[in-house]
Amino acid sequence: MIRASFSLDSNQRITSFKLTGHADSGPYGQDIVCAAVSALSISTVNGLEQVVHAAPHVEQDNANGGFLKVTDLSLERESQILLRTLLNGLIDIQESYPQNIKVKMFN
Repeated sequence: MIRASFSLDSNQRITSFKLTGHADSGPYGQDIVCAAVSALSISTVNGLEQVVHAAPHVEQDNANGGFLKVTDLSLERESQILLRTLLNGLIDIQESYPQNIKVKMFN
């Protein structure tokens, strides 16, 4: 199961997020939940860096996969729009595949 956790500040802005685990919804290379989560998360990080020119701190495990931690997120409106889009997309995936992904938010 993929576990997605989002840290929120007192104004409900996303200050960090972490993705761990594997969806295991299909064979390697055919796992649509993993592909969707990967596409959303990578696009979000790329958007933060290349479109809004934010500088988040990114930790990932390229060798084993199944780990992405992004901290030092900008609280500016443009960054938060991208981050909320990620969160909403992951919640949508969770609604369709609750056995493969769990999304939590923490204050």
